[in-house]
Amino acid sequence: MKPSLIFDLDGTLVDSLPGIAASLNRSLTSHGLLGHSDAAVRSFIGDGLQTLIRRAAPAGATPELLESLIRYFKADYGVSWANGTKAYPGMHALLEELRADGYQLAVLSNKTHDFTVAMTHAVFPNIPFAMVLGQQEGILHKPEPVGALQIANDFGVAPENCVIIGDSTMDLETATNAGMKAIAVSWGYHDRERLWDAGAEIIIDSPTELLDKVRDDNTLLA
Repeated sequence: MKPSLIFDLDGTLVDSLPGIAASLNRSLTSHGLLGHSDAAVRSFIGDGLQTLIRRAAPAGATPELLESLIRYFKADYGVSWANGTKAYPGMHALLEELRADGYQLAVLSNKTHDFTVAMTHAVFPNIPFAMVLGQQEGILHKPEPVGALQIANDFGVAPENCVIIGDSTMDLETATNAGMKAIAVSWGYHDRERLWDAGAEIIIDSPTELLDKVRDDNTLLA
């Protein structure tokens, strides 16, 4: 039996920081606010759009301002994201190898569902993910386990036979909450030290290393 693999999207499969930062800064400047460096935006990512906007906005921003920024960002990012989004090097080859080996693959993101589906299919058009799931209104997002457990249920596998692969402490927490195993990647938006501090047991540094770990580590199965 092979573990089912649930990938985070931003910072794990794709480098979307340039596109997110550009849209975020256009949203801010359109409201007369200062933008942020890519390094700062990197630290804002991972907890969904509302949290991204709240972190980027000035302290004490009103609910009306935050909502206006969210609306602007959604409209801007919806037409511009492709200009600042690309697969990490080696990711296409990794996913093709995993599919050829018979692994079930899914994507679980805190990015809104429509963006998650559009981005996944555009960047990986030849990878038949069995399920792609983003944030949907009324459904708790990561680190709540709802989405991860939905994927396990749809795959017909026990949670303990699923592995969440992600770049953030949010992904590690989601795996714990869902009763799943976790593999952290070092090339994303949370630094290695932050991942270790959050309890990461496995951190890998390249798609090739990830492929070897999934193939060879029997502890990934319950």
